[in-house]
Amino acid sequence: MVRAAVLPAVKAPLEITDIELPEPGPGRVRVALAAAGVCHSDLSLSDGTMRVPVPAVLGHEGAGTVVAVGEGVTHVAPGDGVVLNWAPSCGNCHHCGIGEVWLCANALAGAAGIHARTADGTELHPGLNVAAFAEETVVAANCVLPAPAGIPLTDAALLGCAVLTGYGAVHHSARVRAGESVVVFGVGGVGLAVLQSARIAGASRIIAVDVSPEKEELARRAGATDYVVASDTTPREIRRLTGGQGADVAVECVGRPVTIRGAWESTRRGGRTTVVGIGGKDQQVSFNALEIFHWGRSLTGCVYGNSDPARDLPVLAEHIRAGRFDLSMMVTGRIGLDGIPAAFDDMIAGRGGRALVVFG
Repeated sequence: MVRAAVLPAVKAPLEITDIELPEPGPGRVRVALAAAGVCHSDLSLSDGTMRVPVPAVLGHEGAGTVVAVGEGVTHVAPGDGVVLNWAPSCGNCHHCGIGEVWLCANALAGAAGIHARTADGTELHPGLNVAAFAEETVVAANCVLPAPAGIPLTDAALLGCAVLTGYGAVHHSARVRAGESVVVFGVGGVGLAVLQSARIAGASRIIAVDVSPEKEELARRAGATDYVVASDTTPREIRRLTGGQGADVAVECVGRPVTIRGAWESTRRGGRTTVVGIGGKDQQVSFNALEIFHWGRSLTGCVYGNSDPARDLPVLAEHIRAGRFDLSMMVTGRIGLDGIPAAFDDMIAGRGGRALVVFG
């Protein structure tokens, strides 16, 4: 039995309880978690914005140590440090076949399986495949990647979602070029990764936008050259800071119609907007036909940073070891499992960066 954070039903409070994990069968791996990040996607699962089978153990951004492996697992062994990959590519679908592994049609197939049971026998699903809000988890072998050498596992947990997403949004989706200006909407965990990645890309001006004035220092530590407290006049302020033109690139990390629209309006004519934030299917963003033609801007969705973890983790590891990317500065709270509900409240209120559940 291990302790875990269980979502009993959509919009129900999380329950911190004991669960019983099976031994790893063929092609599966048991991992003792070192840490797990509390991501906005976990909140989206909890409130029903994203739908997965419940009851479920939430948590998808984590790292830990292999405890045991099932038959046929050869790329990791007991004692190895690993990063959890919540969206493994199947290698067989159309998108995997054309190299778009971040859009794999079968990436979340594991979420429908039975992951564990509570003490009374209730069957539990793994929220986004990996069920990282637990002291230990059992996952498919393709859900673990060897942890980069020289990076503490507690820090490496952030590589499983926020960092891959933020880095990929800049380098793979928006394709920021040296000398361009970038505006980032939302200074949470992903936003902080976007800011650092824009700095690595050589952006000349990096503007952070958030509803909270208290996040300015954090944003500047991540690479922001300017900070704007969000308001109805934010696009006008961005144009003022960019010589009247607007930013070359906007990255939206909130997932609300008003911020998506604001990000688009904040770019110059011909600018590029990448939307990372996850909104609800009932939330509409409107554009008129003339402005789409006149402004010549692009608006692009971005899933998991358009990243291939196997390709991008080694690149990120080099940036981290060289001091160009600071994982620890993204963490504004280190908590236990009991602290997850409060971390959800902080995200809703727009407080802090990344909360990190630390085990042991």
